[in-house]
Amino acid sequence: MTAKGQGRTAFAYLVPALLVLGGLLAYPIYQLVLISVYDYGQEQVSGGAPLVFLGLGNYQKLLADQQFWTVLGQTVAFAAVCVVGTLLVGAFLAILATRVRTWVRMTLFLAALGAWSTPAVAGSTIWLFLFDANFGFVNEVLGIQGFSWTFDKWTAFGLVAAQVIWCSFPFVMVTLYAGIKAIPGEVLEAAALDGASAFRTAWSVTLPLLRPIILVVTIQSIIWDFKVFTQIYVMTGGGGIAGRNLVLNVYAYQQAFAASEYGLGAAIGVVMTVLLLVITLFYLRALKRSGEVL
Repeated sequence: MTAKGQGRTAFAYLVPALLVLGGLLAYPIYQLVLISVYDYGQEQVSGGAPLVFLGLGNYQKLLADQQFWTVLGQTVAFAAVCVVGTLLVGAFLAILATRVRTWVRMTLFLAALGAWSTPAVAGSTIWLFLFDANFGFVNEVLGIQGFSWTFDKWTAFGLVAAQVIWCSFPFVMVTLYAGIKAIPGEVLEAAALDGASAFRTAWSVTLPLLRPIILVVTIQSIIWDFKVFTQIYVMTGGGGIAGRNLVLNVYAYQQAFAASEYGLGAAIGVVMTVLLLVITLFYLRALKRSGEVL
């Protein structure tokens, strides 16, 4: 069978999944875009007032709002910290897993699986309890009873970032561990015979071979961390004091449901969708370069 015929056969197998995804994703996105171009508030929902077409009015209002740009900057910075932290922790533990005994590695993987499988609400609640100002285990150990980690803007962001890293590092760890184990032993032996140090081997041999995998897990982490909602909402009480800890997802929720500005909230959702689609395109290109998709 020719390559063109193989492509058609593969596409035929994908059609059912594409139809399901189209029904689950295309229609909600269409509705999101539709709502974003109307003045859609509580009166319109209850039928007390007609819909008013605004066109790009909600987007103009959004782009002229200084708080939106502040929240966008906070979201990008927060996601960057989470991504970097997740990659560092995941990479360190992946390397560690290749150098320890089997029972230690299995214990590490089981612990990581526990972090990965813990629901976001449950995990956030547990972290709040551990860092509670008066009864938290961490404050007890550090001798700082009465200190509130969620009162200050930056300690609150740091606490949430730590929780996000805790539940995200297993994906990076397992993926990089698999990548490291897939490197042929002959390559590493050749580097050792040439007199390369452990650092030189890691920098000049291992890292280039892992670069496609690192790119994939990086972009995947960016997608996940950019749209964090549950951890911020639960751990900061809906965005922190006076909204100091807002990210885009929580900001959209507040505008749509707290302020009943459904059109404006939908516009924020559309902006987030476009940004994530751009990131997804980079993700797909990374998958193609790594050979995971054709």
